[in-house]
Amino acid sequence: MTERILFLNGTIAEDSWFDDDVTPQLFKEELNSGSGNITVWINSPGGDCVAAAQIYNMLMEYKGDVTVKIDGIAASAASVIAMAGTKVLMSPVSMLMIHNPMTIAFGNAGEMEKAIAMLDEVKESIINAYEIKTGMSRAKLSHLMDAETWMDANKAVELGFADDILKRSETTNMEVPQVSMMYSKAQVVNSLMDKLATKCRIENKETNTGVKADDLLDRLFLMKNWR
Repeated sequence: MTERILFLNGTIAEDSWFDDDVTPQLFKEELNSGSGNITVWINSPGGDCVAAAQIYNMLMEYKGDVTVKIDGIAASAASVIAMAGTKVLMSPVSMLMIHNPMTIAFGNAGEMEKAIAMLDEVKESIINAYEIKTGMSRAKLSHLMDAETWMDANKAVELGFADDILKRSETTNMEVPQVSMMYSKAQVVNSLMDKLATKCRIENKETNTGVKADDLLDRLFLMKNWR
């Protein structure tokens, strides 16, 4: 039986207004239109985490091998779907990104607290998918999500989010560069603040003008702790 190919391109949403989103219903119809092993090509910036959870469950329950191939980006909710692959392969030029879930809330302090509690639970459910695939500790995964972590193909394989890197046919003997890259927005911000704080200390010591530099230093550390 010929292996079927499905494409998950675009934003993931519960409903599609302009037929340019991936919805659980549309994906279910395509998934159930045949049988046998499938390959799912993913190029998506993410979207609705509940819709993504539905698609993830469909692939986990599918009766057949599911090969996920990331050819562009699998970010946010799309990275969760990718974890449902029996095997996950990434293009040498693709990216995978994980971060904390987000929402929009309106109301009083009680409503804000409910929103925060909901986000905490959603994060735990997302970590479940990453943990099953990578075998990494929940604490480490939580830290990577806090930092909004971007991974190239080699780093994703190294950390267990992917199994291998897409290559040309064996006859071409193409070698994939082994450079492993990971970008964390939080680490960049922290590094910049550390450099500014060091600069403040030096200028404060040399000029002995104290007050303004100390005030700036305090503000930098406050920003770092509450970014």
